[in-house]
Amino acid sequence: MSSKGADRKIDYIEFNVGDIAASKAFYGAAFGWTFTDYGPQYCEFQDGRLTGGFTTLAPVNAQGGALIILFADDLEDALARVETAGGRIVKPIFDFPGGRRFQFADPDGYQLGVWSDR
Repeated sequence: MSSKGADRKIDYIEFNVGDIAASKAFYGAAFGWTFTDYGPQYCEFQDGRLTGGFTTLAPVNAQGGALIILFADDLEDALARVETAGGRIVKPIFDFPGGRRFQFADPDGYQLGVWSDR
């Protein structure tokens, strides 16, 4: 994966869903998305331009439940910038298959994530 030009740009969208198979069936039929399964609780989708994920690891929240995830070349620097700008870290840096990430709340309380492949 090339990250050139992706620094501090929206990179990935994640949806908390109740049933991954039902979500795949809907988005596959409605929009032609394709899927890569990463176990029973996570599935990545591709829409031809953007990738994202469906997960059952958190409760469904239809009121803004999608998690917008940005990419950062330097995760620690991005975390420091978020804090300096007034964001609140809600999930410190953690590892996941493919990289590391953290989640934060902006001053209005909207939660976003930042990830890095380093």
